[in-house]
Amino acid sequence: MNGRTGTSPGHILMTADTVGGVWTYAMDLCAELATYGIRVSLATMGEPMRPHQRMQAASIPHLDVYESTFRLEWMEDPWGDVDAAGDWLLELQRRTSADTVHLNGYVHAALPWRVPVVVVAHSCVLSWWRAVKGEDAPDRLQTYRQRVARGVREADAVVAPSAWMLDQVRLHYGLPQPGVVIPNARGPLFTPAAKRDFVFSCGRIWDQAKNIGCLCGAAPLLKWPVAIAGDLKHPDGGSLLLSHVRLLGALDQRQVAEWMAMAGIYALPAHYEPFGLSALEAALSGCALVLGRIGSLQEIWGDSALYVSPDDPGELVAAVNGLVENAELRKMLSERARRHALTYTTERMAAGYLDAYALAQRRCEQKSAAALLLEKSCA
Repeated sequence: MNGRTGTSPGHILMTADTVGGVWTYAMDLCAELATYGIRVSLATMGEPMRPHQRMQAASIPHLDVYESTFRLEWMEDPWGDVDAAGDWLLELQRRTSADTVHLNGYVHAALPWRVPVVVVAHSCVLSWWRAVKGEDAPDRLQTYRQRVARGVREADAVVAPSAWMLDQVRLHYGLPQPGVVIPNARGPLFTPAAKRDFVFSCGRIWDQAKNIGCLCGAAPLLKWPVAIAGDLKHPDGGSLLLSHVRLLGALDQRQVAEWMAMAGIYALPAHYEPFGLSALEAALSGCALVLGRIGSLQEIWGDSALYVSPDDPGELVAAVNGLVENAELRKMLSERARRHALTYTTERMAAGYLDAYALAQRRCEQKSAAALLLEKSCA
């Protein structure tokens, strides 16, 4: 067991979706929490688990998986499923006797929990809409806005992977308490190898936030070929048609690591990326980073990357071709990014969450004491 002192939860009920980066984050965190002897009951939602996800979860000690396919709160017309998932989660907490609830979403924090609740703000629809569409979210998302705001209000602690994302929660939903910033991390799977002359990108290709279309549009003008890994099909249906690039399809994380290890440049001209796990993986793999010029990515990477306007393919072409033509600059940026990436360790992430769980415990106890005092005063 790790040598950390202080009170830690013994059993956590954690939610995770199986669609995007939250799954990867949850696996890394659960693996690190296991070193403290903490048991995690992981409740999955969104889509059925894929074979590689089942294998990954099965390899982690003290981890029990409870699978569902309830629609997620950010999907179209999800509320019947969201409410049914809430009943399921309450029953899971009672059945497992988990002493802490860790929600990788917002709405279920408003359930009548009797244990501390931590909400992690990985992203949200309203900040996504503003960043990607350039306007406020439409009125049809009012139910989402209200239910997320209630979850944020009821949580005992709110965590985000960047200060930028925490500010977005405060802006769109209100935040009645100071939040906590805990950067994401990745394990030792991602390491450099002999580099080859190509540009790589990966992620949810269907998500406009990733702006993969900009990279495809720039590809014919780039001096290196482009390879892209990820899902083309949106969970709600529909898919993108891309050209001028090599499409690798959905890869497991070991396959992604192999491609990143070989890639000379990683390009992610994102409109919206509250943290950017794929950029971290690429930096650990020794890639030079070309990223969207947005607040969150600049916060995370500072002078360890080149930044381009997500709306200007010409900037992307100039940045990538400049690195292609300047091997010394490319090497310097890749080394700088890797050094910075190595500071985002899973040990540091888990320690941050143990502190967040303790904070939630204190706030939960304070709320219970205040409610008891109010009850006595009204008697």
